[in-house]
Amino acid sequence: MKDNLISVLSSVIEGNSNKDAIIELPEGAPFDAEQRQWLNGLLTGISTIAAAANAVEEEVAATPLQVFYGSQSGNCEVLSKDMKKFAATKGFAAELAELDSISPADLAAHNHVAILCSTFGEGEPPDNAKNFYNALMADDAAPLPATLNFSVCGLGDSSYTHFNKMGVDIYERMVALGATPCHDLVTCDVAFEDDYASWKEGLFQSEAFVNAAGASSSAAPDSGDDNEPKYTKNNPFIANLIHTENLSSPDSAKRVNHIEISLAGGGEDVEYHVGDALGVWPLNDAKEVSEILDAAGFSGKEIIEQKSGSASLRVLLQNKLDIHTVNAKCLETWGLDEAPDNYQVYDVLKELKPEIDAQTFVDGLRALQPRLYSIASSPKKHPGEVHLTVGEVHYNLHDKARKGVASTWLGDRLPVGSNLGVYIQSSEHFHITSNDEAPVIMIGPGTGIAPFRSFLEEREMREAPGDNWLFFGDQHEALDFLYRDEITQWQDSGVLNKVSLAWSRDSDKKVYVQTLIKEQGEEFYQWLENGAYIYICGDASRMAADVDQAIREVISEFGGVDAEAADAYMDKLISEHRYQRDVY
Repeated sequence: MKDNLISVLSSVIEGNSNKDAIIELPEGAPFDAEQRQWLNGLLTGISTIAAAANAVEEEVAATPLQVFYGSQSGNCEVLSKDMKKFAATKGFAAELAELDSISPADLAAHNHVAILCSTFGEGEPPDNAKNFYNALMADDAAPLPATLNFSVCGLGDSSYTHFNKMGVDIYERMVALGATPCHDLVTCDVAFEDDYASWKEGLFQSEAFVNAAGASSSAAPDSGDDNEPKYTKNNPFIANLIHTENLSSPDSAKRVNHIEISLAGGGEDVEYHVGDALGVWPLNDAKEVSEILDAAGFSGKEIIEQKSGSASLRVLLQNKLDIHTVNAKCLETWGLDEAPDNYQVYDVLKELKPEIDAQTFVDGLRALQPRLYSIASSPKKHPGEVHLTVGEVHYNLHDKARKGVASTWLGDRLPVGSNLGVYIQSSEHFHITSNDEAPVIMIGPGTGIAPFRSFLEEREMREAPGDNWLFFGDQHEALDFLYRDEITQWQDSGVLNKVSLAWSRDSDKKVYVQTLIKEQGEEFYQWLENGAYIYICGDASRMAADVDQAIREVISEFGGVDAEAADAYMDKLISEHRYQRDVY
């Protein structure tokens, strides 16, 4: 009886989708006259509501929005995913793509575009935005229609000369080509969250976006695979330092540490993949904080007001503020017109002696930022742990010894057993191929070896049959051969099929990894022809550029093609994700 009743009611509702229809139960339905009258009214009301809801959904579709990003360290990529979810609440259906997945001419097919792009190194585009940027800036770039409504959010670092050059260039060039800016360019510094949030809100409040909004702002965000991770830059996981080991010889000019961190208790919320980076929140050196207080004439007990509340000056300098970087904001806030090149906060206070109170001093400082380190372990081999390879930064500046904040904190000042805040920064642009049969070439001198330790552990645990070739080097073999024992074991076991080692100070001839690439160019090219993936990690300013050039020369020489064809060969590798870089 119950099943028959449900069947009758369902068939009646499904058969009446017209919002104006009046529903009447069939004569044979098992109800008396009073029950039939009541149910007819109920079902008519339900049907009307359902039909109206369906009509609204059909009539008001979400408006397409293209979100393009150029990202080197992953920040713009993370923000683009946030933008997609936010757009869904504003009546837009966003699609994400790397800038290099399109040409400037492709932009003409769209009406609403949001671009997030970082500036890399000394005013360079990220690896996944180079082709787009070069084509956009070319003299023969095609005009863009006025119907293209766009805005740009740039990420950069104000301590660099060409602060946010990519964001500025892309914005100005698109305006010059005829596209319509619907929101002003926003250029974010390293603490980008507030400026990005303001840009995001302002974009969807612009006239062009308000008028084009489709589905109601109450629309639910796409849950997909883009769910916000539980632990982030602003909500780190509290991990535990379990092991620190110096990998360099005591006689080395460098000190490189192997760092092991426990992620116990984090579960799937701190899962990572090889190629990802670990964000680490450091603390400043208490000794340096005292030197700054002395130079400024402060006691450290001064109470400072901030958006998050009040705290003592010493506590803020120790835990929350960048006590080194001097930029235009610092100088302006402190009433200074300029400072000599490379002056840090201590130098300004000691030599220029600005007449400021403690609140003004803090108002000019940037927020302390986390450091991103390439992960040096495979979770398959070290479940519940994450490993790093960190070179301590030590240098002299203006006759004073200086040091890096995070690198020396992890390697020297943080005792084993201490807690630290961390988060996983996904690096989708730098992940080992899932094709276990494909050959892999890894090029990582110095601490650039970090991700390749994780790659080799991963290939070992997968029992991947594909060949592996490692290029590694540093100054001296006897002093700077990081992970020597592990590399030897991988050679003995067959995980590593070929190792090319470059020691730049062991002979009169300076040998670098790019030297060996050219010397072994014929075999290198054959690996490429056999489908090899190339991965590069390390210094961007010199090594990565020299390696890139060496690979192009090898392709030209052993492929028997000119430079233009070699560039096309490289472009194909990049488009197939067979050429990936994690450079800094």
